[in-house]
Amino acid sequence: MGNTVRIKVGGDYACFTRPEFKVERVSYPCMTPSAARGVLEAIYWKPEFRWEVREIHVLKPIKQVSILRNEIDCRQPARGDPILVEDRRQQRTSLVLRDVEYVILAEPISRPYDRDNPRKHAECFTRRLDRGQCHHTPCLGTREFALWFEPARDDDRPADINQHFGQMLFDIAFCEGAAQQQNLRFYRKDNHGCRREVLGYARAIFFPAHIGATYPGVLTVPSEKYNEKYGLEGGL
Repeated sequence: MGNTVRIKVGGDYACFTRPEFKVERVSYPCMTPSAARGVLEAIYWKPEFRWEVREIHVLKPIKQVSILRNEIDCRQPARGDPILVEDRRQQRTSLVLRDVEYVILAEPISRPYDRDNPRKHAECFTRRLDRGQCHHTPCLGTREFALWFEPARDDDRPADINQHFGQMLFDIAFCEGAAQQQNLRFYRKDNHGCRREVLGYARAIFFPAHIGATYPGVLTVPSEKYNEKYGLEGGL
């Protein structure tokens, strides 16, 4: 795959939150495709293309640890009085991952109005990766868990892991149309690149996760899930 990029990331802690747990944070056992996409977009992103994650290699054995963190019980309002943290602080227990390393394999996919070759986007990403440049600091699930990144090496070998994880979050599709409980406004571009504001809702997409289905320690991302996402959003 000539346009495929490879990046090695790691950190002391990671938390890829499972959505079925409401209050206490519990992490998936490994990085999710949406979290991997967020790392790639933090380094290099343009609206003319999308990142499609192909594989996630787990380089170290899975280690979990329970920590106590200070959080707040509400969001900062867009307008109005600021939040006083001392009045909103709550202590919550989180089950997170410790000492993680991954190799992400991904490919840039051009949108219909992109005039550049996908190979150009892959080369731009590789140059920024070699220089250690990023638009904003990438993280491992949550912002307080920053990561380091570097080019992947040929001798990076996945750990000997063969395990089913059940249903894992693939990504969030932003669909145009009315919804009963959600009322989101976001921008959407047509095939000519013209931007318009639409009303819609967010829909989570899941897939059966199995590390080791193809090779030990490798989570293969099903490509048909991208077609499902693009279908919900009305195109690439």
